[in-house]
Amino acid sequence: MKENIELDLAWSFVTKTNRNIFLTGKAGTGKTTFLHKLKKECRKRLIVVAPTGVAAINAKGVTIHSFFQMPFGPILPNEDLQTASKFSRKFSKTKINIIKSLDLLIIDEISMVRADLLDGIDKVLRRFKNRQLPFGGTQLLMIGDLQQLSPVVKEHEWQLLKSYYKNYFFFSSLAYEQCRAITIELKHIYRQENPVFIAILNGIRNNQLSQQSADELNKRYQPDFSPKEGYISLTTHNRKAAQINQKKLDELEGETQTYQAILAGDFPEHAFPNKDDLQLKIGAQVMFIKNDSAAEKRYFNGKIGKVIALSEDEVVVRCPQDDFNITTSFETWENIKYTVNNATKEITEDKIGSYSQIPLRLAWSITIHKSQGLTFEKAIIDAEDAFAHGQTYVALSRCKSLEGLVLKSKISPQQIITDSHVVSFNKTAENNQPNEGILQESKRQFQLDLISEVFNFYEFLHPTNRTLDIYYKNRNSIEGKLEEPLKRIKNLVTHLLKISNSFNLQLQTVVGKTEIPETSNALQDRFVKAISYFNEQTKSGIETAINAISFTTDNKTVDKDIVKQLDALEELLAAKLFYFEGLKNEFHTDAFLKLRAESVFLLNVQPKKQRKTVVEGTSNTKLFELLKALRSQIATRENVAHFQIFTQKSLYAMCELLPTTKQELKAVHGMGKKRIETYGAEILEVISEYINDNNVVVQNNFNSESKHPKRKKGDSQKASLQLFKQGKTIAQIADERELNTNTIFGHLASFIPSGEIEITDLMTKTNYKELKKVIPTKTFDNLSDLKHQLDEKFSYGEIRLVLNELEKLSG
Repeated sequence: MKENIELDLAWSFVTKTNRNIFLTGKAGTGKTTFLHKLKKECRKRLIVVAPTGVAAINAKGVTIHSFFQMPFGPILPNEDLQTASKFSRKFSKTKINIIKSLDLLIIDEISMVRADLLDGIDKVLRRFKNRQLPFGGTQLLMIGDLQQLSPVVKEHEWQLLKSYYKNYFFFSSLAYEQCRAITIELKHIYRQENPVFIAILNGIRNNQLSQQSADELNKRYQPDFSPKEGYISLTTHNRKAAQINQKKLDELEGETQTYQAILAGDFPEHAFPNKDDLQLKIGAQVMFIKNDSAAEKRYFNGKIGKVIALSEDEVVVRCPQDDFNITTSFETWENIKYTVNNATKEITEDKIGSYSQIPLRLAWSITIHKSQGLTFEKAIIDAEDAFAHGQTYVALSRCKSLEGLVLKSKISPQQIITDSHVVSFNKTAENNQPNEGILQESKRQFQLDLISEVFNFYEFLHPTNRTLDIYYKNRNSIEGKLEEPLKRIKNLVTHLLKISNSFNLQLQTVVGKTEIPETSNALQDRFVKAISYFNEQTKSGIETAINAISFTTDNKTVDKDIVKQLDALEELLAAKLFYFEGLKNEFHTDAFLKLRAESVFLLNVQPKKQRKTVVEGTSNTKLFELLKALRSQIATRENVAHFQIFTQKSLYAMCELLPTTKQELKAVHGMGKKRIETYGAEILEVISEYINDNNVVVQNNFNSESKHPKRKKGDSQKASLQLFKQGKTIAQIADERELNTNTIFGHLASFIPSGEIEITDLMTKTNYKELKKVIPTKTFDNLSDLKHQLDEKFSYGEIRLVLNELEKLSG
């Protein structure tokens, strides 16, 4: 059928291409029906948003402001959504995942969306998707009629915006001008059939009402018309409509029945589709405000009738054109929120609130604004005070026929307020309607773009370069294997970008100018070979390099930033390998779209592998952790930053050099006199305990040409023995010799076998006897294990001495 050509074309552009589309058409051309069909049948991941609460509820979507967390008021193009205070609300992980996996964004009633609001949507989509592409690469379907209701903009708001925009309509937004949108106009009118009436409406719509059409229209002028049953009066102002309805209701005899709306969950007042206290009387003229949810479809949104009976929870209505009564009860409108199904990963609509009410409103009169989208058999138009673009057209186009129309005032050019920017835009769109040829080229290019996306590694550069920048700026506080693997990744990504660019150019030639890629055998053959090559390069190059990364830093901000970038790299890697596995046999558009959506959730269900944080070159990893724990303990106690105790470089140096004296500690990079005086004793104690507990053989790791060459171990032990025999305590000897007390204890213990020192010289007789008694009762793996089972009063040194003695006796 001829009338379906535009609808079929629009369907193909939405479902088979990635073109951004403005779907428009006169009132009654089926735009809303098309939207509902898309929601049911389109296989792309989509959501629906609208500029107002009522429009969102009617479209079964959500408002733009709530989904994109937009502020009310002007959004300036140079504002950063992430830093401006009015954009400070954080997006939930669920919403971020929805945005990242989104294929299609449908904006209903686009005529009411301001240019700055559309640019705000663009900013959010770029933030979470592709920063380089308009709307982040998400396909937009914008539905509406520019000749109908226009955006609301206050004078002080326009003063702020006018230096950025030519006008306030959506098509002047910066993002729209970049996005190469096509306009498809639905031309077949389902609402009106009279060619004379259609011609009149077209003349008003295009601001070209001929005198002949004006004369024909004004034949319907009846200033003294007395409304009969079934007529609804359309006015320009809420107050006027409310006054007419209340006056008519008061004139009726009988009791008033009030129906109270039932609210559940979250349903904002500004989105109420009806009064929360609906008052009706028998004889009241009413209008249905919802399509019948029952199978019989007895009524539709906009149908007029008269109340003939009332009960507590039902209303009986008789419509002039029907030979039956309609009994209606409470209907429910749902407020939804988009979420992701944990099992299927599909975008789902979750009901977060509901509003239940009798689906009727008083209908002797209604505002033109509220009539948008409705159809009336009979209407009285009072457009004398029309004050906004499109109001007269909206009012007249609600009526199905010229015969059912009554004018309370004549229609003159003054009532036909049409914005010149809209007229200009519509003319350009009319002269550039897409056709089947453009559709085929768009399908071809869409598939080539998707194939290019499969092999595009450009996104890998940002986290790689960012991590290298962090490393170069903070290399003194970072230790580990970071620079070399990242350079390997960068070099390979640069190489793969060159290969993919060349491959994309080849594919353009392979498929020619008309062939669709997924039906081309030659392209499929090249594609499968490319998948194999890129998969191997990615695994052997990028994945291997990422796995080789290990780092540690005592700067928490630097650590957080590096981890964030490496996480991003791992997500990109996981997505690429997921694509390669899923497409290894052939390319298919639907298959790739499904893979792309699922890839967003990959790392949500797969636990991240633990990244190595300790440098592999450090042999004393246990000491590394012990010193880190000590640093953390001191930092907490002293309320200072970790690096103020000692830096990462100092930490690694201590693990390699194993200093046991304050003099040796001075040779460690970053350990100055003040640090050694303040924290040296605790550091040396940990190192000495580690050496003793693990029987580490200490090499002479210090430069023999330094001012304080390390003494031979035997000489040092004898020096300690000599001081001990002079009557000095272990603590006094340690202080004099600038050594750790554990070290002095070890020196003296070495003379027990020769009899120069008695075991009870180094501990009390009480401790000695108690340890000899209790140690044999314990089961333990090592000295540390035993220590934790004993009283805190026993030192490691004391326990070791008694343990050695017991072993000799048992041997």
